[in-house]
Amino acid sequence: MSTPEGHITFAAARAQQHDALRDAIRTLTAEVEARQADGWFRGPGPIFVAIGASLAAACAPTWTLRRRGVHAWRLGAGDHPLPYPETDHPLVAVSQSGRSAETLAVLQSVGEPLRYAVTNARRSPIAAAAARHLPLGDLPDSYASTIGYTATVAGLGMIAEAWDDGRGDGRGGGRVDPSWALLPQRLHELEAALAARADELAATFAGVRAADFVGAGPSVGSAEAGALLFREVVRLPATAMSTRQYLHGAMESAGGTAHVLIGDQREADVARTLAAAGHAVVLVTAEAAEPGPRFQVVRLPALPPSQRAILEAVVLQTLVAQTAARSGIDVEDFVFEHDDTKVAAL
Repeated sequence: MSTPEGHITFAAARAQQHDALRDAIRTLTAEVEARQADGWFRGPGPIFVAIGASLAAACAPTWTLRRRGVHAWRLGAGDHPLPYPETDHPLVAVSQSGRSAETLAVLQSVGEPLRYAVTNARRSPIAAAAARHLPLGDLPDSYASTIGYTATVAGLGMIAEAWDDGRGDGRGGGRVDPSWALLPQRLHELEAALAARADELAATFAGVRAADFVGAGPSVGSAEAGALLFREVVRLPATAMSTRQYLHGAMESAGGTAHVLIGDQREADVARTLAAAGHAVVLVTAEAAEPGPRFQVVRLPALPPSQRAILEAVVLQTLVAQTAARSGIDVEDFVFEHDDTKVAAL
């Protein structure tokens, strides 16, 4: 089994993820708190700029900021004409490799004081272009990202918690949630529970022609990450959508499809509706929900949005790994390569 240069296997990355994420959380907590004391995370709320899985990773952190009343956005790096319009909001370029061409172009189009970056690679073109750079630690990652993705969610989530937009009303300033220290244990418990159910859960995808991944609010990013994983690993056509968008017509195409619903009360209602109509469903939720025919439930602890997004990602990694195993697909075997999505490494 071969892997793209500079990457470890998907299986190895998943096996190392608990320990790597535990260490990354310790390092990131200290780093974000130190940079907060230096005044990095102060002023108008950030605009996270990214593409692919990195864009998905910014969803729960963006929600965290908005829930605190801080104006914040996430922007697909290829979705805006350049140069980026004049703004007081700093742009946070998010790229695990630090080489995403579109993200770098957006970052370089704004004034240097507005340039922030969060990358896994400590030394990279995006890191070099940024005035303020938060590295994740050069974590060994798989080509279909695992550790790099979950660590990115952690780093962005801590930034979102720490950001102070200067309103002085007690809501704008924040701190890194101390409950991050408990997440590795929760991750360990989830991995143990999923190991016993992996084949049963992956059976949801047996013989389907496509899959829908649907998330609520901060879990939309998890839906996006799940659809991307299934497209790139098992080459199954997959679509990601927010719950409310899904209910406005998209749900009507159900048939020969698998469905992963990520959320709580409304998502449980949708899951039961789909299962009652004979469609295979996995519900990932923090609420109590009774499974049934063609309806499986993965229960998560109630956590802040970014922490929960990491556990949701672990569920999705398990689903795609076992689906690939059941289908006899080599997880490391990618079909297409492109020569214009990454810039040269430093």
